[in-house]
Amino acid sequence: MARRRVTKNPLHLHERALRLLAVRPRSRRELEVRLLRAGFEPGAVDQELTRLEDVGLVDDEAFARQLAEHHVTARRSGLRAVVGALAAKGVSRQVIEEAVAGVGGDEDERAHELARERAPRLAALPPNTAFSRLSSFLMRRGYDPTTARDAAREALLVSEDEENPRSRGT
Repeated sequence: MARRRVTKNPLHLHERALRLLAVRPRSRRELEVRLLRAGFEPGAVDQELTRLEDVGLVDDEAFARQLAEHHVTARRSGLRAVVGALAAKGVSRQVIEEAVAGVGGDEDERAHELARERAPRLAALPPNTAFSRLSSFLMRRGYDPTTARDAAREALLVSEDEENPRSRGT
Protein backbone atom coordinates (compact mmCIF):
# COMPACT_ATOMS: atom_id res chain seq x y z
CA MET A 1 0.00 0.00 0.00
CA ALA A 2 1.47 3.35 -1.07
CA ARG A 3 1.64 5.98 1.63
CA ARG A 4 0.92 9.58 0.83
CA ARG A 5 3.62 12.02 1.75
CA VAL A 6 2.37 14.66 4.15
CA THR A 7 4.25 17.94 4.30
CA LYS A 8 4.78 19.82 7.56
CA ASN A 9 3.74 23.16 6.08
CA PRO A 10 1.58 22.33 3.07
CA LEU A 11 0.97 25.01 0.49
CA HIS A 12 -2.25 25.38 -1.35
CA LEU A 13 -2.21 23.40 -4.59
CA HIS A 14 -2.30 26.51 -6.78
CA GLU A 15 0.57 28.13 -4.86
CA ARG A 16 2.68 24.99 -5.14
CA ALA A 17 2.09 24.77 -8.89
CA LEU A 18 2.98 28.43 -9.39
CA ARG A 19 6.17 28.04 -7.36
CA LEU A 20 7.21 25.10 -9.53
CA LEU A 21 6.55 27.14 -12.66
CA ALA A 22 8.47 30.12 -11.26
CA VAL A 23 11.67 28.04 -11.22
CA ARG A 24 11.44 27.05 -14.87
CA PRO A 25 8.86 26.13 -17.50
CA ARG A 26 7.52 22.61 -17.05
CA SER A 27 5.41 20.18 -19.03
CA ARG A 28 1.98 19.19 -17.82
CA ARG A 29 3.24 15.73 -16.94
CA GLU A 30 6.18 17.10 -14.90
CA LEU A 31 3.84 19.29 -12.86
CA GLU A 32 1.40 16.45 -12.40
CA VAL A 33 4.08 14.12 -11.05
CA ARG A 34 5.51 16.75 -8.69
CA LEU A 35 2.10 17.73 -7.33
CA LEU A 36 0.97 14.15 -6.82
CA ARG A 37 4.27 13.35 -5.11
CA ALA A 38 3.63 16.32 -2.80
CA GLY A 39 0.46 14.59 -1.61
CA PHE A 40 -2.29 16.43 -3.47
CA GLU A 41 -5.36 14.51 -4.62
CA PRO A 42 -5.32 13.37 -8.30
CA GLY A 43 -8.67 15.00 -9.12
CA ALA A 44 -7.62 18.34 -7.68
CA VAL A 45 -4.29 18.18 -9.49
CA ASP A 46 -6.02 17.50 -12.81
CA GLN A 47 -8.39 20.45 -12.29
CA GLU A 48 -5.50 22.75 -11.37
CA LEU A 49 -3.47 21.71 -14.42
CA THR A 50 -6.47 22.33 -16.68
CA ARG A 51 -6.88 25.76 -15.07
CA LEU A 52 -3.20 26.57 -15.66
CA GLU A 53 -3.47 25.42 -19.28
CA ASP A 54 -6.53 27.60 -19.83
CA VAL A 55 -4.63 30.72 -18.73
CA GLY A 56 -1.51 29.74 -20.71
CA LEU A 57 0.86 28.97 -17.84
CA VAL A 58 1.15 25.34 -18.90
CA ASP A 59 1.60 24.82 -22.64
CA ASP A 60 3.32 21.63 -23.73
CA GLU A 61 3.70 22.81 -27.35
CA ALA A 62 5.47 26.03 -26.38
CA PHE A 63 7.53 24.18 -23.77
CA ALA A 64 8.62 21.60 -26.34
CA ARG A 65 9.56 24.24 -28.92
CA GLN A 66 11.55 26.20 -26.35
CA LEU A 67 13.40 23.14 -25.04
CA ALA A 68 14.13 21.85 -28.54
CA GLU A 69 15.47 25.24 -29.61
CA HIS A 70 17.67 25.42 -26.52
CA HIS A 71 19.11 21.95 -27.10
CA VAL A 72 19.86 22.64 -30.75
CA THR A 73 21.26 26.15 -30.44
CA ALA A 74 22.82 26.45 -26.98
CA ARG A 75 23.82 22.85 -26.36
CA ARG A 76 24.19 21.95 -30.04
CA SER A 77 22.63 18.56 -29.46
CA GLY A 78 21.50 16.11 -32.09
CA LEU A 79 17.86 15.35 -32.69
CA ARG A 80 18.08 12.09 -30.74
CA ALA A 81 19.05 14.04 -27.62
CA VAL A 82 16.23 16.53 -28.18
CA VAL A 83 13.66 13.76 -28.54
CA GLY A 84 15.00 12.01 -25.45
CA ALA A 85 14.94 15.18 -23.35
CA LEU A 86 11.35 15.95 -24.34
CA ALA A 87 10.21 12.37 -23.74
CA ALA A 88 11.84 12.44 -20.29
CA LYS A 89 9.79 15.55 -19.48
CA GLY A 90 6.56 13.72 -20.31
CA VAL A 91 5.79 15.47 -23.59
CA SER A 92 3.58 13.49 -25.98
CA ARG A 93 5.05 11.89 -29.10
CA GLN A 94 3.00 14.11 -31.43
CA VAL A 95 4.14 17.31 -29.70
CA ILE A 96 7.75 16.07 -29.80
CA GLU A 97 7.55 15.44 -33.55
CA GLU A 98 6.13 18.92 -34.15
CA ALA A 99 8.80 20.57 -32.00
CA VAL A 100 11.64 18.68 -33.67
CA ALA A 101 10.28 19.48 -37.12
CA GLY A 102 10.16 23.17 -36.20
CA VAL A 103 13.77 23.29 -35.02
CA GLY A 104 15.15 23.24 -38.53
CA GLY A 105 18.76 23.44 -39.53
CA ASP A 106 20.99 20.74 -40.92
CA GLU A 107 21.93 18.19 -38.29
CA ASP A 108 24.91 16.95 -40.30
CA GLU A 109 26.31 20.47 -40.54
CA ARG A 110 25.86 21.02 -36.79
CA ALA A 111 27.72 17.76 -36.08
CA HIS A 112 30.56 18.70 -38.44
CA GLU A 113 30.85 22.18 -36.95
CA LEU A 114 30.95 20.83 -33.40
CA ALA A 115 33.54 18.23 -34.41
CA ARG A 116 35.74 20.89 -36.03
CA GLU A 117 35.62 22.96 -32.84
CA ARG A 118 36.45 19.98 -30.61
CA ALA A 119 39.18 18.45 -32.80
CA PRO A 120 42.07 20.76 -31.73
CA ARG A 121 41.68 19.57 -28.13
CA LEU A 122 42.51 16.05 -29.26
CA ALA A 123 45.51 16.89 -31.46
CA ALA A 124 48.08 15.40 -29.06
CA LEU A 125 46.38 12.00 -29.04
CA PRO A 126 47.02 9.14 -31.47
CA PRO A 127 44.59 9.34 -34.43
CA ASN A 128 42.55 6.29 -33.46
CA THR A 129 42.14 7.52 -29.85
CA ALA A 130 41.20 11.01 -30.97
CA PHE A 131 38.70 9.58 -33.45
CA SER A 132 37.15 7.32 -30.83
CA ARG A 133 36.80 10.12 -28.29
CA LEU A 134 35.39 12.64 -30.74
CA SER A 135 32.89 10.28 -32.31
CA SER A 136 31.79 9.09 -28.84
CA PHE A 137 31.36 12.71 -27.74
CA LEU A 138 29.14 13.43 -30.75
CA MET A 139 27.05 10.31 -30.14
CA ARG A 140 26.55 11.32 -26.50
CA ARG A 141 25.33 14.68 -27.78
CA GLY A 142 22.59 12.86 -29.66
CA TYR A 143 23.97 12.53 -33.18
CA ASP A 144 23.44 9.21 -34.92
CA PRO A 145 26.55 6.99 -35.11
CA THR A 146 27.07 7.39 -38.86
CA THR A 147 26.90 11.18 -38.69
CA ALA A 148 29.17 11.23 -35.63
CA ARG A 149 31.82 9.04 -37.29
CA ASP A 150 31.71 11.03 -40.54
CA ALA A 151 32.05 14.35 -38.70
CA ALA A 152 34.90 13.04 -36.52
CA ARG A 153 36.69 11.59 -39.55
CA GLU A 154 36.47 14.88 -41.43
CA ALA A 155 37.47 17.06 -38.46
CA LEU A 156 40.46 14.95 -37.56
CA LEU A 157 41.43 14.14 -41.14
CA VAL A 158 41.47 10.47 -40.21
CA SER A 159 41.18 7.72 -42.78
CA GLU A 160 38.92 4.74 -42.17
CA ASP A 161 42.02 2.58 -41.56
CA GLU A 162 43.18 4.91 -38.78
CA GLU A 163 39.79 4.83 -37.02
CA ASN A 164 40.30 1.35 -35.69
CA PRO A 165 43.83 -0.06 -35.91
CA ARG A 166 42.58 -3.53 -34.87
CA SER A 167 40.81 -3.87 -38.21
CA ARG A 168 44.11 -3.63 -40.12
CA GLY A 169 45.68 -6.80 -41.39
CA THR A 170 42.70 -9.07 -40.73
